[in-house]
Amino acid sequence: MLRTLRTLWRLIGIARILARHDALAPLDELGVAPGVMIFARRLAPKGVEGRPGQKLARALAELGPTFIKLGQFLSTRADLLGEQLAADLSELQDSLPPFSSDQARETIVAELGREVDEVFSHFDDQPVSAASIAQVHLAVARGDPAAQAEDWSGKPLENWAEREVAVKILRPGVERAFAQDLELFYTLAELALRTQPKLARFKPLEVVRLFEETVKIEMDLRMEAAAASELGDNFADDPTYRVPPVNWQLSSKRILTVGKADGIRMDNRAALLEAGHDLEEVLGKAAAIFFKQVFRDGFFHGDQHPGNMWVDKDGNIVAVDFGIMGRLDRKTRWYLADMLLATLDRDYRRLAEVHVEAGYLPPGASLEVFAQALRSVCEPISGRPLNEISFARLLGQLLQITESFDMPVQPQLLLLQKNMLMAEGISRKLEPSLNIWVLAQPLIEDWMRANRGPEARVREAAREVARTVERLPQTLANIERAAAVLAAGEASLNTGAHQNPTHKVAPAWAGPVAWVALALGVLAVVLAL
Repeated sequence: MLRTLRTLWRLIGIARILARHDALAPLDELGVAPGVMIFARRLAPKGVEGRPGQKLARALAELGPTFIKLGQFLSTRADLLGEQLAADLSELQDSLPPFSSDQARETIVAELGREVDEVFSHFDDQPVSAASIAQVHLAVARGDPAAQAEDWSGKPLENWAEREVAVKILRPGVERAFAQDLELFYTLAELALRTQPKLARFKPLEVVRLFEETVKIEMDLRMEAAAASELGDNFADDPTYRVPPVNWQLSSKRILTVGKADGIRMDNRAALLEAGHDLEEVLGKAAAIFFKQVFRDGFFHGDQHPGNMWVDKDGNIVAVDFGIMGRLDRKTRWYLADMLLATLDRDYRRLAEVHVEAGYLPPGASLEVFAQALRSVCEPISGRPLNEISFARLLGQLLQITESFDMPVQPQLLLLQKNMLMAEGISRKLEPSLNIWVLAQPLIEDWMRANRGPEARVREAAREVARTVERLPQTLANIERAAAVLAAGEASLNTGAHQNPTHKVAPAWAGPVAWVALALGVLAVVLAL
């Protein structure tokens, strides 16, 4: 009862803010607390400027940190919200008033067990940025002979003495505030499922659960430090991509200290030209970095908006903010490549067959009809100049196909799609006559030859046989144990007889490979024409 009253009171406050911005549509769609909606609708002003997504973004910004993060998270879910609403939410600025320098210093002391002056010879009390989860201060490290670090090239440093650093500090009480709001989100998701069964296909509880996992990782700055370190290791021998080194001795769950990064924002065309940078060269480096992260490493920066990507004085790309990262396993990358090859040949039946081989197409779906759907999206853009093609609209069409064939959604591939759109947007802003995908074409072709060509397939088949042989003794032992159990009647092998044994469920991560691969595949066919 107390939880219900608390939820109702919170809903009234949320509805009032949504009404003030004429952004009540989301609660209308959920169909929860209709009485609250009737009251709030009377407060809604008329003639508020902007698209529905822009109004919602402004309301979420006023509602605070958790809602800002929720808006940014949902901006990757065009399958749920629609293309335009998701695009509008992607513009949501993660910016809040800073918390006091006294609180920042108290956090440093509590986390590191030393006074601020003991670890920093200078600490700037005015933060350079303040977001919903943390804010960043510049400082100068005193250094510790026992401390280990790496410079921009990955070479070990003896210590950090008098080195300029950026110190990221979590907002005080942010974990508690997120926990309270997440309780509300779960309640709303449960209410939505009870009152609006038609929303079940959007899996609201799963969405909230994934959002919770994402935020918890982002609020543990040790995870961000590890991500930065791994990404830096992947590019240790590549000077075109710079990742700030981590000072592990001055980092903890609530504090992250890294080397200070400098540069010009990736989307500041005028400043880049004034500094003498060759825009085609900069975009070429960005294209190479993007595809190395995705295809070579399967580990990519998940939030590559212009504020997190800079260009240094040598024209190299500098990355910051590693709270959101994406991963693609090797087999997923291979399937993407196979789909690219099929699309290059404009062989839509083969493209559909790859989905079946990978287990992406739900059981019972017609292969021929699916191939026809793929053709309907890819053929209209064949032969058109790449800079005239909107990948945002293309991906919207592909999302409609996945919905029609009941193909489930995988968050990491949605994250990849979002970053593709960001890269495309930066490319067009810097040099409309160029496109980042054209510059990336040689890398795509080389990777496909090395990893999905005939020789590569033979090598992988040989490795798979070797792995099977290695597992054979253990497999036989498992069979013997199972036979003994059956013979003795000591256990039951019923692992789910209450479920329909003939029902096969497509892997939860499978479906979106379809449309992300198609986006890459359509790109490939256009490049080949």
